[in-house]
Amino acid sequence: MERGIIGTNQGKRDHQGIYFPHKPFFNISTDFLRCNSWILNIKTVVRLCSRRAPSASPSGMLWPSRETRQPRGDENMKVTAVLIICSCLISGSLGKPQFPDQEKEPKFWNAWAQRTLKNALSLQKLNTNKADNLILFLGDGMGVPTVTAARILKGQLSGFSGEETQLEMDKFPFVSLAKTYNTNAQVPDSAGTATAYLCGVKANEGTVGVSAAAVRSNCKTAKGNEVTSILKWAKDAGKSVGIVTTTRVNHATPSAAYAHSVDRDWYSDNEMPEEALQSGCRDIARQLFENIPNIDVIMGGGRKYMFPKNQSDVEYPSVAKHSGTRKDGRNLVEEWIDRTKAKKGHYVWNKKQLLSLNPNNVDYLLGLFEPGDLPFDLERNQETDPSLTEMVEVAIKILKRNPSGFYLLVEGGRIDHGHHEGKAKHALHEAVEMDRAIGQAGLLTSSHNTMTVVTADHSHMFNFGGYTSRGNTIFGLAPMMSDVDQKPFTSILYGNGPGYKIVSGVRENVSTIDYEENNYQAQAAVPLSMETHGGEDVAVFAKGPLAHLLHGIHEQNYIPHVMAYAACIGQNREHCMSSSGKAPPLHPALSSIAALLTAARLLC
Repeated sequence: MERGIIGTNQGKRDHQGIYFPHKPFFNISTDFLRCNSWILNIKTVVRLCSRRAPSASPSGMLWPSRETRQPRGDENMKVTAVLIICSCLISGSLGKPQFPDQEKEPKFWNAWAQRTLKNALSLQKLNTNKADNLILFLGDGMGVPTVTAARILKGQLSGFSGEETQLEMDKFPFVSLAKTYNTNAQVPDSAGTATAYLCGVKANEGTVGVSAAAVRSNCKTAKGNEVTSILKWAKDAGKSVGIVTTTRVNHATPSAAYAHSVDRDWYSDNEMPEEALQSGCRDIARQLFENIPNIDVIMGGGRKYMFPKNQSDVEYPSVAKHSGTRKDGRNLVEEWIDRTKAKKGHYVWNKKQLLSLNPNNVDYLLGLFEPGDLPFDLERNQETDPSLTEMVEVAIKILKRNPSGFYLLVEGGRIDHGHHEGKAKHALHEAVEMDRAIGQAGLLTSSHNTMTVVTADHSHMFNFGGYTSRGNTIFGLAPMMSDVDQKPFTSILYGNGPGYKIVSGVRENVSTIDYEENNYQAQAAVPLSMETHGGEDVAVFAKGPLAHLLHGIHEQNYIPHVMAYAACIGQNREHCMSSSGKAPPLHPALSSIAALLTAARLLC
């Protein structure tokens, strides 16, 4: 069956003047599948047609009309709905292809490729400046399929078909791959990986800030096996440092920047076994304020782990689960306030307080916006909860005042949570929001003296496929029925997770439910209460001084070594003695390798 579209023939141009079509109202092959199921389930017909029913325009095209958007309960509406679908299919098969006419011309693609080639040639002059500032954006669980799907979603949110859209990270000139395995795990967790890309050494799963000699949950193996992070290296070098996350500030990713714990789940002393406490191990929240006492900016969630047990939360005073958890009776927030009040320190717990600050009058900032993790961006209260982009903007404005520069760790942590719950819509919107934050950071800094790296700790069992048409909504149906159970399926699927559903002994018919709803759990092949991580390599995007050192395929623990080298902190400082302020040229052998790699990219 020939594919077609029904909808406007008008389009938009991006900032490069390239034409992109609007998303069509109907995709003929996809909606044909819906039609089959709708006729079998007339209630679904009425529901969807009331939302999307078209009417004829003077040109003969079908457009949504006010009259047919309103649901009707009578029998005529049911008949009309089926007729509308059939007319959609007939008109759609005669529609225009879902891409601009210019894409039919070889000269369009040749010209685009030549512009890209010219840009690549400009990268031959490598940036060998010293990096005053370092920014690491970590998309927790943001594997390559998530990056691609987020790119399409970003474009579709702006009215484009999506595939041609550029994420901010797509614009970075250097891209490599990182191997994510933990020392004891083929498919890693976020704690062991955080130790790798922050501390420069691979570690066991479930442990943060300790080497692989430490055993998870065994307190006695922590002593003597602590490893320090690039955040501490930067602080020791006189730079300002910050942590911004959408999870708890004592969650796996941020905790590896400051803590040494054989168990990632020891958020407060309430979560620790008595044996560990007696052996002298400290909870992660306590280590946040004690190990590196002058972290300049800390923003995220995790408020309840800082307050005495059963102390009511400031925002949810009547919700017991949000009350303080600490058994030692300490109020870590109050202690922080007392320590920093004479040093322009500010504690905030909501968006209004955060955005009312003048960054020029803030030297230290502690922002704890939720008792646990911050809400998903789609569920965020925009009046009370700051976005990741807003937090990043405030953080950079505070940190950049230090003439010695800064190091900032930014985590889009709830990408991971969305995937674990099988809720792809949440995961992808979280990724798009992190991309906005990357763009905002780019506006506030310069690649001349700021090295920015974007990567993930691991992937997920998430993917999308099914031969979908150009411009198909990323959350939509594949344009075919299963040839095994004769049911439609969404393009997005999980290898395992909570989306596995059997109804009356067979796979659930997704056309009978709202699969584009925010909390829809995409179908999974294997039933699990929580979807798992994936084990493939993850992308590493880099720009700024010495970003070209992130090339090819490397172990994940290589990342902080490159960043430290670029900033002349940590163990690689001999090359920073140049009076010109630039790092000296690469070793001849390395220069040759870099040249060969660049040539290979151009030829391929």
